[in-house]
Amino acid sequence: MTSISATSLKKHGLLLLGILMIATTLRVTFTGAAPLLDMIRDTFGLTTAQTGILTTLPLLAFAIVSPLAAGIARRFGIERSLFAAMLIICAGIALRSAGNTALLYIGTAMIGCGIAMGNVLLPGLIKRDFPGQVARLTGAYSLTMGVAAAMGSMMVVPIAQHGYGWPGALMALMIFPIVALLIWLPQLSNHTKATLSSSNTLHSRGIWTSALAWQVTLFLGINSLIYYVVIGWLPSILISHGYSEAQAGSLHGLMQLATAAPGLLIGLMLSRLKSQRGIAVLMALLCAVSAIGLLYMPVLASLWVVLFGFGTGATMILGLTFIGLRANSAHQAAALSGMAQCVGYLLAAFGPPVMGKVHDITGQWSLPLLGCAVLACVMAVFGSLAGCDAEISPTRP
Repeated sequence: MTSISATSLKKHGLLLLGILMIATTLRVTFTGAAPLLDMIRDTFGLTTAQTGILTTLPLLAFAIVSPLAAGIARRFGIERSLFAAMLIICAGIALRSAGNTALLYIGTAMIGCGIAMGNVLLPGLIKRDFPGQVARLTGAYSLTMGVAAAMGSMMVVPIAQHGYGWPGALMALMIFPIVALLIWLPQLSNHTKATLSSSNTLHSRGIWTSALAWQVTLFLGINSLIYYVVIGWLPSILISHGYSEAQAGSLHGLMQLATAAPGLLIGLMLSRLKSQRGIAVLMALLCAVSAIGLLYMPVLASLWVVLFGFGTGATMILGLTFIGLRANSAHQAAALSGMAQCVGYLLAAFGPPVMGKVHDITGQWSLPLLGCAVLACVMAVFGSLAGCDAEISPTRP
């Protein structure tokens, strides 16, 4: 029995390590480019709006590829599909770093496709292989993503400034998927068919007519919109206020580290609350206050980025929790999750280029930051509605 336990522990330990290493690639390979956007813009002579497309492309890939990931996993197995996702991310990083405008955009889109696969399949793998520890491992998975993203944002500017340029700095981010690939290799001998739902029944159709489903969806969607606007333009905003590129990169990393912190606290709080209205409103307003603070008191940027990171990280966890709490069945939860991801990423995709265009027209970041603050207040309204103790009505044949 001891031998069986030791073998099982080793097998599951290697699987868990592989899951966490894949998690490190799902944010840093995307957000790690943000501190370098000004350098990239200067190299190719891009407008702010054109530079914002580099943030938009992965989000569009998320919206398009996410619904396809389950079908791919059913055909090839979760393990092999995740391995392929890491290969796609590596190829995307190589193309993005080639120093060519067209390849910059193509590589960025490829990275988004690989991340989308990982975003969908990793939670399903955790639920399949660690069914009794979903909450704990989801917290560890979120924390790992945040820490890796912070490391990436902090390291890219020094690498670029020490003679490697922005292409070398972006290429350095390939260390994350390469390590993940090496650790994931033993899992390729397993190619278990995914057990993700493929139901397109009444739940999928009826969910789009539910007011509560739309409240949950817009709470999550507006959060994604605000997050990706700030994650994309924060370094440029800070540089416009007199921060150096290295300082902006460090603060960008600090914000991403702060997004991971709620994973350690929010779950414990939610288990004690019958209604989540209050905490949803509070966390959304925290994002609004942070945006206003960045605009009017940029000298306290360290405080504002921590508060924004914590607020947006908490609202994301709340939104994902609402999906489970408001649905009355597993099929309905899957349908609501698909609706929220599709609408949320489509909303988020338009944020960075639109805010970039506003900056091009006005020459300032005032309106984009005020827009984020207003949107955060709207998110608070939807949070108060989505946080009620209720379930979406069952769909009828």
